[in-house]
Amino acid sequence: MRLLVIEDQPELRRLLIGMLEDDGYAVDVAPDGADGLAKAQSWPYDAIVLDIMLPKVDGWKLLEQLRETHHTPVLILSARDSLSDRVLGLDLGGDDFLSKPFERVELLARLRALIRRAAGRTKSTVTIGDLLLDMRSQTVSRSGEGIPLTAREYGLFQYLALHRGKVVSRSELYDHLFDENDEAASNLLDVYVSYLRKKLGPDIIETRRGQGYVIPE
Repeated sequence: MRLLVIEDQPELRRLLIGMLEDDGYAVDVAPDGADGLAKAQSWPYDAIVLDIMLPKVDGWKLLEQLRETHHTPVLILSARDSLSDRVLGLDLGGDDFLSKPFERVELLARLRALIRRAAGRTKSTVTIGDLLLDMRSQTVSRSGEGIPLTAREYGLFQYLALHRGKVVSRSELYDHLFDENDEAASNLLDVYVSYLRKKLGPDIIETRRGQGYVIPE
């Protein structure tokens, strides 16, 4: 999953990047509202973490402009936490509001919920045959036995599982699994799909020639 962090404070920005990357996310960053709005309108992020007090374009204006064309889930992360600020943020199109300072586990849980709901899922687990994907623990198991996956393997499987039944194009997968600094080789997806088939079973992910990959319903 790929996130955009729009935060002007360098120390907090670095903290957020490390925290989110450690949790397996691909993370793009923007230090001001103008850069953040441009990126948010250019890429199909799975969620955006948005500060309000930003240089160039503040978070309120960014959110208003973004909502004219995009439905990307937005978590507002701000020190402005009065009742009127929280109400305004949600009314302008924010999907959730978390006050600074915040707890790491709460931020990650809120992001998981936003991403899950955007994919039309209500539960934190996805069952595919005898496989269980648990997004809280970021694990995959078969009949109770854990199956070790790398972060990239897990991210690929999670994205396909959340969109089970839909053929996901290669370009969509690249957009959601790699950040702006990744230089992913053109055959990298094939490599990771091959790894997943060895670990999870040869039929779990189907290739649709010329279209992409799908986990059938």
